[in-house]
Amino acid sequence: MLAQAAAAPAPGIGLGSLEPGTIALLLLAALAAGWVDAVVGGGGLLQLPALLLVPGITPVQALATNKLAGLAGTSVSAATYARRTGVDWRTALPMAGLAGLAAAGGAALAHLVPGAALRPLILAALVAVALWTLLRRAPADTSALRYDGRRHVATAGALGLLVGGYDGLLGPGTGSFLVAGLVGLGYAYLQASAVAKVVNAATNLGALVVFTATGSVLWGLGAGMALANTAGGYLGARTAIARGSGFVRVAFLVVVTALVLRLGWQIVVGG
Repeated sequence: MLAQAAAAPAPGIGLGSLEPGTIALLLLAALAAGWVDAVVGGGGLLQLPALLLVPGITPVQALATNKLAGLAGTSVSAATYARRTGVDWRTALPMAGLAGLAAAGGAALAHLVPGAALRPLILAALVAVALWTLLRRAPADTSALRYDGRRHVATAGALGLLVGGYDGLLGPGTGSFLVAGLVGLGYAYLQASAVAKVVNAATNLGALVVFTATGSVLWGLGAGMALANTAGGYLGARTAIARGSGFVRVAFLVVVTALVLRLGWQIVVGG
């Protein structure tokens, strides 16, 4: 995909060159995506398809512009979590650093792997995550980590590498995978979302650096969507903090189910 983007530089598509209805759709999708991402991840389910509907935008340009808007929203929601609930920075910072590097590597290799070949594996993973979340006893509102010290940091770092590489390579459900992995490490859903936002901001940045180098980002369009995504990210973080881990768990199941249905449909119709 990146090779295609490098061979065909992004055209001058911006908000000013689009129809008002298209602009409204894109901004609404970015606002909603920011809210969903801040609560539990998975905002790309809304934002990326909206970009793909715009005539003249290639899939890799849509992916790159989605990263720009997503970076703005996840950064704001991460800051909101940090101010209002706190973030476990001992986990978040090393995990984010590794995840960002892995996302850059994944983005650089994206053109070598056909997305259709990975969709069945992603679908199976999402179904497993949904069932695990639904059947296990809901964790308490406070975190109780499974591991201590270096073992915890090493496990979280491995999770960051795995999910970060996936985000750069393909992307659907990145935030949901991060939240599920962090809950598995013993975080309550609210605390898991807080750490996941920091890590997701790093993966967006790592992939965006590579996409920028290939000329794939539509900066004018992405800037407008970034503003809307930022507003959604702020509102979503405030909602999650106010409603607590129980609400985030329910939202998580809804988003993962939507991702499963979307990917399953793509596999069935071959899209």
